[in-house]
Amino acid sequence: MSVPGHFSDPRAITLFGLLAVSTVAWLTMNLRARARARREPTGIPLERVWHPQESVELTPAEEHAFGQVVSRLGLGPAGRLR
Repeated sequence: MSVPGHFSDPRAITLFGLLAVSTVAWLTMNLRARARARREPTGIPLERVWHPQESVELTPAEEHAFGQVVSRLGLGPAGRLR
C-alpha cells in the first residue's frame, strides 16, 4: 500500500528513513554513555596545581591592586561588567 501525496516521493521516504536511523543511533549512543558513566567510579581527584600566591605573601600595594581589578570585573547593576 503506497502513501498518497508528497510522502510517496522517494526523497521524502529517504529523508524520513535517515532521520529515524540517526535518531536511533543518537539515542543508543546517549544511553550507552550514561550507563558507562554510572558504572565507572566518579570523583577521581585531579592533580593539584601549585600557584605562587599559595606560599608568597602579597604586599599591601599588590593586594590593593588585585582588589581594584576584581572590583572592576564584578557584576554591576543589570548584570553588566563595570
